[in-house]
Amino acid sequence: VQLMESGGGLVQSGGSLRLSCTASGNIRRIKTMGWYRQAPGKQRELVASFTDDIISTNIRYEDSVKGRFTISRDNAKNTAYLQMDSLKPEDTAVYYCNVDGVTYDSGDGYQTVTNDQYWGQGTQVTVSS
Repeated sequence: VQLMESGGGLVQSGGSLRLSCTASGNIRRIKTMGWYRQAPGKQRELVASFTDDIISTNIRYEDSVKGRFTISRDNAKNTAYLQMDSLKPEDTAVYYCNVDGVTYDSGDGYQTVTNDQYWGQGTQVTVSS
């Protein structure tokens, strides 16, 4: 499984960016798609996650981004999006896509459910004041 991220860049405070993450490989479905970030000198933290386990969905946001960021996903494309509005300088970080709970298509009509987790390479988001 490979994750391809895009959408990072430099933006002024109050501006917007939209991150995309597409998972490729022999994927049947993904349970959780999420975004983490890591600022210099800080630990990596969860920004937002979207869990879809067929019978229910659950979306989580880190407190500081609630009301400003929106996570969404397109299961047909194995793609997650993070719409970031009202950006602040403290949002500056490398943003990483994460997928957790991958079901693989075995190619013979069967599928393999796993707890496999993958990370993207990261995309830089810089917000200037």
